[in-house]
Amino acid sequence: MGPSLEAVVDQFQGAAKAGFAGVWVGQRTGRDALTTLAVAGCRTPGVELGTAVVPTYPRHPLVLAAQALTVQEVVGGRLSLGLGVSHRHIIEEQYGYSFDRPARHLREYLSVLVPLLRGESVSYGSETLTAVGAVDVAVAPPSVLVGALGPAMLRVAGELADGTVTTWATASALAEHVVPVITKAAGARTPRVVASTVVCVTSREDDHRAWVTENFAMVGQLPVYRAMLDRGHAAGPQDTVIIGDEAVVERQIRRLFDAGATELVAVLLGSEEEQARTTALLAALSG
Repeated sequence: MGPSLEAVVDQFQGAAKAGFAGVWVGQRTGRDALTTLAVAGCRTPGVELGTAVVPTYPRHPLVLAAQALTVQEVVGGRLSLGLGVSHRHIIEEQYGYSFDRPARHLREYLSVLVPLLRGESVSYGSETLTAVGAVDVAVAPPSVLVGALGPAMLRVAGELADGTVTTWATASALAEHVVPVITKAAGARTPRVVASTVVCVTSREDDHRAWVTENFAMVGQLPVYRAMLDRGHAAGPQDTVIIGDEAVVERQIRRLFDAGATELVAVLLGSEEEQARTTALLAALSG
């Protein structure tokens, strides 16, 4: 069982008090990410609130637009809506939808969602998606980010969204693949490149890398993640995480920004003491 909702609120407030610019939540098998942001975010003023990421397939774009704009209204315009297509085994085996041509799906989905978030009416019909209508919520649109890793997805994100949220991406994967592809697709705009990665300040580096290897073994078996690991010259997910003492962690974080990341979403790992050390370093760097 994960933490209680009240504990999540405490985490949000602790991050804000520590001086962090934003708090991000994922959409997995627990609470709805956007609802969580609405509840915890309205009790945590002054920080950006992001999803990394909400799956597209289970939510028609008219539904997601209504939900996202409602949250945007609740939190006073601080939402960054990160979304993604998820993975074939989840979409087909759990939800029963076709995962055929996911890049086409993403392009069609964003072609409907983004205008809806801007308050526009849509009338869209294709082989896989029909959407007619508008969402009547008078609020500024949230920033839209895509969990894009492959070249086709990155091109769609650059053309139709505000940027990308990466995972299991090393600094070299950002510099050699992600940033060039999405920047070219974005044209005159400068895309956001939000690098999400595990971060841990610790003296037990080998132990934590072994834990990542054991607990995230499936990552290397998923085609989209395997391709990203290969682009980052990583044997497995354990080679993408940022783990070590303060100097090592700071150096690796700076490498991500030198590679073109515009923001970092740190997923904390380790004991309470190790997470406190990590939080202190991240707060110092963000200041």
